[in-house]
This record gives sequence, structure tokens and C-alpha cells, in this order.
Amino acid sequence: MSGLGLPVRIVLTAGQEADVTQAETLIRDLPFEVVIGDKGYDSKKLVGWIRARGAEAVIPSLSSRKEQRDYDRERYKDRNLAERFWGKIKQFRRVATRYEKTARNFLAFVQVAAIMVLLK
Repeated sequence: MSGLGLPVRIVLTAGQEADVTQAETLIRDLPFEVVIGDKGYDSKKLVGWIRARGAEAVIPSLSSRKEQRDYDRERYKDRNLAERFWGKIKQFRRVATRYEKTARNFLAFVQVAAIMVLLK
């Protein structure tokens, strides 16, 4: 998501695959100063990768971590932009219920839904 809550890139993963596995792929070629993510993106490898590029990782630590990492709580509130976008996308029944059986077709409907949200 951009700073305005607009999608920049969409990567489809298997349902049982953690989102954090595709985080680097999502942002690899994009210019960024801050990466905001929820606890699902709490990975030492990812946070180190973000910091190595001179950016700030605004990702809270999992509660089970012994060392809790500090993050900008005020900036973290901007994560709601992404949540609101996905809430709008899920208004499209085919996306919310994953009506399509193939990954290719499902991704196509997600992209169409994203375009519809952007055009409003």
C-alpha cells in the first residue's frame, strides 16, 4: 500500500502460507522510508532487511518475544488505511468468498475489485 492506502502490488499466496514470507517480494523494488505492518510481519529477518535499506520498520513485536522492539505507535495508526482498503475489496462477493477455484482467476478478480475501488 502507498502512503495514501492505495495498492502498489498484489501477491497471491496459498491460504496456509504466512504473509510475512512475501513481504520482501512486495516491497523489493519500491522506494520506501517506512514499512508499517501488523504482528504477523514481526520477523527479525524482515525488520533487519528494512533497516538495512535505511527505512523504519513500524511493526509491533509478538507478545511472546522476550525482547520487545520499540516502534512508532502514532505512525502505526496509519495501518488502518490498508485495513480499510481490504474491507472495501471484500465487498465484492467473489473476492470475500474466494468463489474462483484457480489462483489465476482469483487474483484477476482481486485486481478488478481493486480497480473498482480506485475508480470510486
